[in-house]
Amino acid sequence: MTFTFLILAVIILGSALAAALRPNLIHCALLLVVSWLGVAGFYLWAGAEFVAFAQVLVYVGALSMVVLFAVLLTRQSRAELRVDAPETRRAVWAVIAGVAVSGVIGTAVFATKWDSAPVTAPEITVRGIGLELMGAHAAALLLLGVLLTAALLGAVVLAAPDRPEKEEKS
Repeated sequence: MTFTFLILAVIILGSALAAALRPNLIHCALLLVVSWLGVAGFYLWAGAEFVAFAQVLVYVGALSMVVLFAVLLTRQSRAELRVDAPETRRAVWAVIAGVAVSGVIGTAVFATKWDSAPVTAPEITVRGIGLELMGAHAAALLLLGVLLTAALLGAVVLAAPDRPEKEEKS
């Protein structure tokens, strides 16, 4: 394990844990941005430059803006949210289910006999990814853009305050 990997892991896990524990949702969103930047740094460290820049564009750029818009539109902090006892029970069951699923996945990974022969990865370039997205997957890319635009407009409509209707004068 290298020193760079250790630093990136501490940044990612520390900021994600801090985001989960902070009461202010704006601080949580900003700490998630730090965590996502750490993941992009990990991709750069691993030699996956395109994935790192996609991480910065998609998560740090777009998704963090969506999270911040959602937080600002709802105008609630975690201090105002009350957690009932049934919700706490639900969280405990969620943790138990998560540990169980992790155990099953871990068992499957460690029980698998992996080939010892080196596998060569295909040569993938940024140009090739762009041609694939704009060629064979152009319709899906456009549909995703329309879906995200509709979701953003729906969020704006739902978050807008209701205006009182004007009474008609006769």
